[in-house]
Amino acid sequence: MTTPGVTAPRVPADWTSCPACGWLLYRKRLERELHVCPECDAHLRLGARARIDQLVDPGSFTETVFPQRDGDPLDFTDLRPYPDRLRDAAHRSGESEAVVVGVATIGGTAVTLAVMDFGFLGGSMGVEVGRRVSGAAALALERGLPLLAVCASGGARMQEGVFSLFQMARVSEAFGRLREAGSFSVCVLTDPTYGGVSASFATLASVLVGERGAHVGFAGPRVVQETIRAELPSDFQTAEFLLAHGLVDRVESRAELRPLLARLLALHAPDRPRGAAEEEPDTTSADDTPPLDSDPWEVVQRARVVERPTTLDYLHTAFDDFVELHGDRAFGDDPALVGGVASIGGHSVVVLGHEKGHSVRERVAHEFGMPHPAGYRKALRLLGHAEAHSLPVVTLVDTPGAHPGPEAEEHGQSHAIAEIIMRSSRLRVPVVSVVTGEGGSGGALALCTSDRLLVLENAYLSVISPEGCAAILWRTATAAPTAARAMRLGAAHLYRSGIATSVVAEPPGGAHTDPAAAARLLRAAIRRELDELTGQDVETLLAARSRRFSRIDVDDDRPVRALQPVLPVER
Repeated sequence: MTTPGVTAPRVPADWTSCPACGWLLYRKRLERELHVCPECDAHLRLGARARIDQLVDPGSFTETVFPQRDGDPLDFTDLRPYPDRLRDAAHRSGESEAVVVGVATIGGTAVTLAVMDFGFLGGSMGVEVGRRVSGAAALALERGLPLLAVCASGGARMQEGVFSLFQMARVSEAFGRLREAGSFSVCVLTDPTYGGVSASFATLASVLVGERGAHVGFAGPRVVQETIRAELPSDFQTAEFLLAHGLVDRVESRAELRPLLARLLALHAPDRPRGAAEEEPDTTSADDTPPLDSDPWEVVQRARVVERPTTLDYLHTAFDDFVELHGDRAFGDDPALVGGVASIGGHSVVVLGHEKGHSVRERVAHEFGMPHPAGYRKALRLLGHAEAHSLPVVTLVDTPGAHPGPEAEEHGQSHAIAEIIMRSSRLRVPVVSVVTGEGGSGGALALCTSDRLLVLENAYLSVISPEGCAAILWRTATAAPTAARAMRLGAAHLYRSGIATSVVAEPPGGAHTDPAAAARLLRAAIRRELDELTGQDVETLLAARSRRFSRIDVDDDRPVRALQPVLPVER
């Protein structure tokens, strides 16, 4: 507000001020910074064309032109006739509507685009926007391409009334077709994304990525406050708020968006070619490996070593690439169970695993690898992602068990575990599980229902912890070593009984003594299983999985051989 009689200072044409912090910014520097304020990190709003230029390979965008139609179904007039508003919006934004559709490449991968422009009537969704977004989905299906939607919207367009409302159903049906066809899609949620867009296609993609600081929600904060008269959290409806509550997969800065999209598109590309690094020969050796039989209590102790490699360690050493995806899309993001999309030896896979961490701070942050229901529901969602996009699943198991607290019970721990066991037992893609450390009860079994179950030399599965068994049957936890031996914990028993299909060797002394060597052994084992399973038809896969479970019994007659890098079970 200007004081009467005082002339407001003029901002030179080459300068602009940040709408968040007010800092004066040189325009050319702001362009180099991708329109992100270097002082406060505010991500300034972008038009559709500027967004496309930032995301796609230079010169690769070809626009899809839609014929214009009558855009005033209600003859709506408030302070001004609606057609006049449309003409002004087109003049100011340079666009014919609030979304631009076309085809481009990102990192060399062809993709269909639907990019919204908030400068056109606040990116509101009317009949024409619904037609163009659903048209982009149809184009993606027709050409067999992934779809990238960049969302920026205040919601449904009031001037088109109920016609605008039903565009939510129109675009949702179009995205449903994408999902049924197994087409990969990504929605980038930018500032702001509200109302009918957020409650339809913006949250229906395979992967949801929030741009840092973006505000995303159903009802805007002003409406919420006026309706419920409650104080809202300071980060309410920000992308970071959504990530903490398990509602988006990732939050990225503007500079990180394009590299992330290129990786996601490559990982989901059909017929992904093997690179030279992925064809490396298997040089693992069986020389000087210890015998398979070990004292069960020693196995338990080694499985629990704090320095033992965790899931995240293996994901960054045994795999070629890993993009973590967060959240159960309903309640939260459990750090005790991590998952995402990865590549290993030419195979794109969905990978899931328990994560303990190493330091005290990490272990507390990861709940000591004991998932809540939100963790298992995140895993359940990612299993569905794997099936939808025909990706094999790899699970890494290392947990004392599912979280036993009252909050976990309130949120349905038993239901979450039961659902994921049933889902994985009938999953229509290959599943390879590896027990890398502790395997405690149903919390571990949730990630062990698979076609192949590998167990590391110093890892184990158990119906209860040795201490718990000792406390119940011997009435003292000090009898834990005796209980471990009585339950025959370790790789030998798992292999003999047919529960484990193979045993993976560890470096002498355990995986923690040489994590790099342990990662090479694990990588070779997973690659061999994926090479064998990939390409099997679905019915053969499901029938073999069913037979495997039905044949698990108490037969303990199989001979134990000297340990090799991988011991395959006779099938």
